[in-house]
Amino acid sequence: MNETLKVLDNRRSLRGYDPRPISKEHKEWILHNMFRAPTAGNMMHYSVIEVANQKMKDKLVTTCDNQPFIAKAPLVLLFLADLQRWYDLFESSGVSEICRERGLDYVTPQESDLLLASCDALVAAQNAVIAAESLGIGSCYIGDIMENIETHRKMFDLPKWVFPIALLCFGYPVREERADREKTPRFPQRFVYFKDKYLHIDSKEFEAMLMEHFGQPRSFFGGAQNIGQSVYLRKTGSTFAAEMRRSVKVALQDWSE
Repeated sequence: MNETLKVLDNRRSLRGYDPRPISKEHKEWILHNMFRAPTAGNMMHYSVIEVANQKMKDKLVTTCDNQPFIAKAPLVLLFLADLQRWYDLFESSGVSEICRERGLDYVTPQESDLLLASCDALVAAQNAVIAAESLGIGSCYIGDIMENIETHRKMFDLPKWVFPIALLCFGYPVREERADREKTPRFPQRFVYFKDKYLHIDSKEFEAMLMEHFGQPRSFFGGAQNIGQSVYLRKTGSTFAAEMRRSVKVALQDWSE
């Protein structure tokens, strides 16, 4: 196993950070490799905001579902699906005028563009994660940045064709957390990797999949009777998931108006 494969294999989310700041050299390498990520058509449909203001970090703790480690992370990056930059360029370049002259529709961003831009942003984010990990810097994704869309738009002055798809926290691990970190389990490959066509999993296989992934739980969340019910009540059916759905619907409606 080469060093790159070791980095990929050993990486896991880190939520406890040494208070020292990320060194200038390490930060430059993280950003360099972030911007070297693959991107659709080499158009870089994304932007990144460094959240350096401590008061803003403190507020994100609350708006991102009460996760206190956000405030303590030495480096916090907000990844944005961004079509606004290109449409600002199109506007300044007279694209709408040439479309009108040629009898063409001037097409503004639609749902497909948001998905494409989100892919660009997340690929860049993962490049940053792996670059950081190779330098001994841990990280954690915060998907909850998609919640509270009105608040986050105001905080970061986001126009409608910019969507906050992921927040990433970075920091050096404290010594005791770095050594022998336990790997987070994943579903066995046979349940997520198929050949030529999608395969449904039957109830017996689900039981095996969940047992291999979670192990035998001591108890189920919210009085549930099995792991499936427990996961739904704790994650999919939760209040934070409902808020995420609401915020994304608002963003989608604004995006494609």
